[in-house]
Amino acid sequence: MNRTHKNNELRLSNVNEVVELKGWVSKTRNLGGLIFIDLRDRYGITQIVVNPEQAIKELTETAEKIRNEYVIYVKGEVIERVSKNPNLPTGDIEVKVENLEIISTAETTPLIIADETDALEETRLKYRYLDLRRPKMQKNLIVRSNTTHIIRNFLNDLDFIEVETPILTKSSPEGARDYLVPSRVHQGEFYALPQSPQIFKQLCMISGLERYFQIARCFRDEDLRADRQPEFTQVDIETSFLTAEEIQTMTENLFVKVMKEIKGVDIKAPFDRLTYHEAMTRYGSDKPDRRFQMELVELNDVFKDTSFTVFQNTINSNGYIRAINVKKGKDKYSRKEIDRLTDYAKKYRAKGLAFLKFDKNEFAGPISKFLSENEVKALISKMNVENGDLLLFVADSFQVSCEALGALRKLIANEMNVINEKEYNFLWVVDWPLFEYDEEEQRYFAAHHPFTAPKNESLSYLKTDPSKCLAQAYDIVLNGYEIGGGSIRIHQFEVQNQMFKTLGFTQEEAYTQFGYLLDAFKYGAPPHGGIALGLDRIIMLLVNTENIRDVIAFPKTASASCLMSNAPSPVSDEQLKELNIKI
Repeated sequence: MNRTHKNNELRLSNVNEVVELKGWVSKTRNLGGLIFIDLRDRYGITQIVVNPEQAIKELTETAEKIRNEYVIYVKGEVIERVSKNPNLPTGDIEVKVENLEIISTAETTPLIIADETDALEETRLKYRYLDLRRPKMQKNLIVRSNTTHIIRNFLNDLDFIEVETPILTKSSPEGARDYLVPSRVHQGEFYALPQSPQIFKQLCMISGLERYFQIARCFRDEDLRADRQPEFTQVDIETSFLTAEEIQTMTENLFVKVMKEIKGVDIKAPFDRLTYHEAMTRYGSDKPDRRFQMELVELNDVFKDTSFTVFQNTINSNGYIRAINVKKGKDKYSRKEIDRLTDYAKKYRAKGLAFLKFDKNEFAGPISKFLSENEVKALISKMNVENGDLLLFVADSFQVSCEALGALRKLIANEMNVINEKEYNFLWVVDWPLFEYDEEEQRYFAAHHPFTAPKNESLSYLKTDPSKCLAQAYDIVLNGYEIGGGSIRIHQFEVQNQMFKTLGFTQEEAYTQFGYLLDAFKYGAPPHGGIALGLDRIIMLLVNTENIRDVIAFPKTASASCLMSNAPSPVSDEQLKELNIKI
């Protein structure tokens, strides 16, 4: 049972050839005079035809037994189809069967094996091996494979060395929670699965490798969502002696190549760069989607003399009044709909949502009575207001006013269908804060990670005012998704020591967690930096899905479980005893 062709290969040029094919039965149609079978493999579909009047009895009987998802072998002559199918690459031909064998039978599947299926996601995940038979899912994994191949070749051409770093490593729960693995040999002690290869790739630089990369598996025990998984893959890149700008340029060239070879799209480099502060104030997000307008506008100057108490109190308490203009949104959003938007804004800690509608050259709405003539003129000019527009206001702290309106901006753009789905808008977000302050714990945390270098002009603030420190960090954003982040790393022992002190580590605590890195700095560390690209999220955007599970072969659910294998699962008392663990 040889296979001479794949099921997407045969054309009119193959007519009169005798071919041998294998695959799954996608569909059967018994029309009495003829039996048609659509034979599918990962490459495509070929139509098979059995003519009971011309075939031997055994062949016909076998054909009549065949059902969907049977695996079969076919030998026959390629003939031209009378009724052609322009939607199939093989739609001009069919194979007239001379020999037909059933390799394996199949029960009725719990989901439809086709691009479009009505199966719930739970069913798809439970029977993932069937879900992966769907051509759409196979195409997603092929895009993933091809993209990974392009990335490897690109980095190989730039003289990068692929290095595998440990999966069983030391716990360092400074970011998300670690997944822990108990040691049988060292009872009472644990390995951790790596949240990223961060320290190891820095050690590769101290080792003198200069250019490292890895298609790395990473693990984080954190709350999940549509674009996040407990185990994920990142393209991990680290270099010595390159500046942040050189690393960014290299990354841009990588994406130019990926987009051209995978999507056939030419994108322009260099990509735009926004500071973190600019991204937040203009778009209300540190990963802005710029495929549509609706930018945030600060209005403190417009309302500096306002009689509206809420706005007045906000300005007096050093807060911010910001608004977005929903073009032609007056009729789209009724009062009931605006109440829904208000509830949505409250999820982002906004206390409320004020609004104005503009029609017949005047404002209407609950706060319109507080507007002076000068405020009306200033609003129309600053917000580019036209008849039919809807203005939405949030008055609150810097963070809340930005984030609440940023979330509304994205929600409304989707609801009004103003996003250009064919556009790929790349940009860099730079000049991030080095620290975040936690009010509950009364201490600073690293905004990126504790090995990120401060900008040179921020070095003096490490001791005196950490809130003023900016990081040599950069995120790459595509269509509202962060698809990668990196930084220049600290390479001086003294600066790294001070970083740990600012984060509240004692010298003993720093050495307990990171002693091997601090010791390595003593032996000559080159300036270095890199970037980690989220491969799963990149593929998700390349194949136009909003669910990261669609591009991972065997993903977990939102509760970090595998419905197919039933992981996680209990283990035997004997296994626990070996590990000295009691539940």
